[in-house]
Amino acid sequence: MQIQNNISLKPFNTFGIDANAKHYVSVSNLVNLKNILTAPDYPNKLILGGGSNMLLTKDFDGLVIHINFKGIKIISENEDTVIVQANAGENWHEFVLWCIKNDFGGIENLSLIPGNVGTAPIQNIGAYGIELKDVFESCQAIELTTKTIKSFSKTDCKFGYRNSIFKQEAKGKFIITSVRFKLSKKQHNLSVNYGAITSQLEVMKVSKPTIQDISKAVISIRESKLPNPKEIGNSGSFFKNPVIPKAHFNTLLENFKDIPNYPVTEHEVKVPAGWLIEKAGFKGKSFGSYGVHKNQALVLVNYGNAKGEDILNLSKLIQKTVLRIFGISIEAEVNIL
Repeated sequence: MQIQNNISLKPFNTFGIDANAKHYVSVSNLVNLKNILTAPDYPNKLILGGGSNMLLTKDFDGLVIHINFKGIKIISENEDTVIVQANAGENWHEFVLWCIKNDFGGIENLSLIPGNVGTAPIQNIGAYGIELKDVFESCQAIELTTKTIKSFSKTDCKFGYRNSIFKQEAKGKFIITSVRFKLSKKQHNLSVNYGAITSQLEVMKVSKPTIQDISKAVISIRESKLPNPKEIGNSGSFFKNPVIPKAHFNTLLENFKDIPNYPVTEHEVKVPAGWLIEKAGFKGKSFGSYGVHKNQALVLVNYGNAKGEDILNLSKLIQKTVLRIFGISIEAEVNIL
């Protein structure tokens, strides 16, 4: 474990923002993590995972701790299900592919989501009708004040839509070190009715899909709609899909007949933020070195040398415009630092 000084964080965030860290260290085990957390010389610390859900708007005058724990193992299994543990530094998509290779079902719809395993519960990542909470068994996390390990059950995590205890009362108090998933070994419960999965399977000429087929379909859909962060800087979906009162939605229907929606409760519906942003005129709009992606209005992009502040100001303009037109507040999904 070696602490480096004046390190660019550009390789460590999917937006490709060139902000600097005064100090940087990569930790690969719990002993090193505990040691660096107790180091008195670095009172100002920033925990970094896969860098896929953050927007850097300035240099960091402190120590960036990169969580790089690796390892996947089977904890227990029976005839029908398996408990798999993945350490926090494992790449999420590579973990999904590992599960699919072993015919473990439940997270195939979450293929190609950027980021690492350790940050997945924080966001309760989701896509195509599936959320992480649907397969979550537990996670282990180190408490920053006591340096002790605590186990969180699904109930403990208080999962909600793109939300968890780690974004609320436990925010900034824990570092997730590993996550356990309960996955199926046979009779997989396939989810194919959300988004374009069914039509993509038809294109693939698959009538009886496996989890491998669903993963391939999801990857194909995502690659057609979302830019590869290695080619165009982005953090995936920048905004959450807002949940609004049904009465408000019914009022909007009078002027916007084609507004899509997904029922949440008897009195609430979810409206796609991408649709709102597109209708507000931002889809494909470029501001020189940054803008809104041409295929997916939810994705703000860095074309090469944008500053984090540029992206932040664009997001605020989008929020202001959507609020003015639709009376809907859309919330940023990424962490802004």
